[in-house]
Amino acid sequence: QVQLIESGGGLVQAGDSLRLSCAASGRTFGSYTMGWFRQAPGKEREFVAHISRSSSITSYANSVKGRFTISRDNAKNTVYLQMNSLKPEDTAVYYCAATPSWPGLRGAAGDFASWGRGTQVTVSS
Repeated sequence: QVQLIESGGGLVQAGDSLRLSCAASGRTFGSYTMGWFRQAPGKEREFVAHISRSSSITSYANSVKGRFTISRDNAKNTVYLQMNSLKPEDTAVYYCAATPSWPGLRGAAGDFASWGRGTQVTVSS
């Protein structure tokens, strides 16, 4: 398994931007599909975005499409989530996840075996 550590969360106002980073340990980062999920208080963890090993395929939840961008740098063992035009409903703990397989265009949390501890994103109105 790969070890994941998220960073970049914080408190921002609606309309602002944030970039989350997820640093992975190990030399096999490039062999993992990487994903971002989020969980708001009282809600289930939900899919946000994921990216294939070579960055050739990305997939997004409808709620973030056009505002969020997932990217990765395999040389730095890091995956990013650029979040623009943030809304109060984006408030959640954001988790980075990894899987050695391709989960399809709509990744489910159960498809991912490795998880970070999360970073809090709070968007005020």
